Amino acid sequence: MGAAAGAALMDAVLFPNVEAPDLHVMSFNIRRRFERLTWPPEDRWGLRKERLRVFLGANKPHLLGSQEARPDQARWVQESLGSRYGRIGHGRGKDRDGEGTPIFYDRDRVDLLDWTQVALSDTPAIDGSVGWGNTIPRIAVIARFRDGATGAPFVFVNSHFDAFSRRARRRSARWLAELVATEELPLLFTADVNAPIRSAELADMFADGGLVDTWSYAPTRRTVEWGTFNNYRRPRAGARRIDAVLVTPDVDVRATGIDPRPTGTSWPSDHLPVQAVVRIPGSR
Repeated sequence: MGAAAGAALMDAVLFPNVEAPDLHVMSFNIRRRFERLTWPPEDRWGLRKERLRVFLGANKPHLLGSQEARPDQARWVQESLGSRYGRIGHGRGKDRDGEGTPIFYDRDRVDLLDWTQVALSDTPAIDGSVGWGNTIPRIAVIARFRDGATGAPFVFVNSHFDAFSRRARRRSARWLAELVATEELPLLFTADVNAPIRSAELADMFADGGLVDTWSYAPTRRTVEWGTFNNYRRPRAGARRIDAVLVTPDVDVRATGIDPRPTGTSWPSDHLPVQAVVRIPGSR
C-alpha cells in the first residue's frame, strides 16, 4: 500500500458498504465500565461511550462479537448500532448479571435461528460456574444464523478467555476445538483470547485444520498487524494480537483489518477492533 493510498484509506472506515453475499464481522472488547474512577482518564466510561457510539455507528458490522459488556453497556452498543440490530447473550454471573460477551447482529442481513450461552467450565450449563484454573466465570455465546441473502446456515461463537490462567486458556482452546469437531456447519469465532493468537497454549484451536486465522488467510489486509491491546496509547505494529476472528476452512475469507485510529481525541476502548469480511459457503 502506497503512502497516499494508505492515507486515503485510513480517512474512511475500513470496510464501507459490505454487500451480500459478503458478511462484515467484528470482534471488539469494549472494556467494562468500572464504578470507581479509573486511570488513565481515557478509561472512564463517561468519556468513552460517545466515542464508541460514533465508531459503531460509522462501521455497522453485520455481526459483532463483543467482550466485557455490562448490561447497560450492551444496551448502549445496541442503540449505537441502530434499530435493525438484535442482541443475544447475558451476564456471566450466577444470576446472569455482570459483564458478558453478547453478540449483536444485523436483522436485515442475517436471521437468528437459535442460541445458547455456556460457562467455560466442567459444568457449562450452570450459570456462574468456574473451573480449569480461572477464578472468575468465563463464558461463550453460541448462535446459529442463516444468511438472509443466500439462505446458507452457519454458527457464530463469541467468547473471552481468562486473563490470568494459562491452563484455563489452554482448556478453553481445547473446548473450542471439540465444539468445532462436532459441528457440521461453517463456523465463525470472535474473541479476546488474552494470549498471542499463535501461542502454544491456543494451539488446539488450529489442530487438524479445525480453525484458521482470518488475518493469516485474507488475500487483502487493510492495515498492518497492529497489537490489539493498546491501552489508550498509540498502537504498535507487531505487538501482541490477542483479539481475533477465526473461521472454519470452508469459509471464504475476503479481507481483514485492525483499526488503530482513535475516535476523536482518544480510543473507545483499551482494545482495538478486529474486522474481517467473509463469505459463507453456499452463498451465490
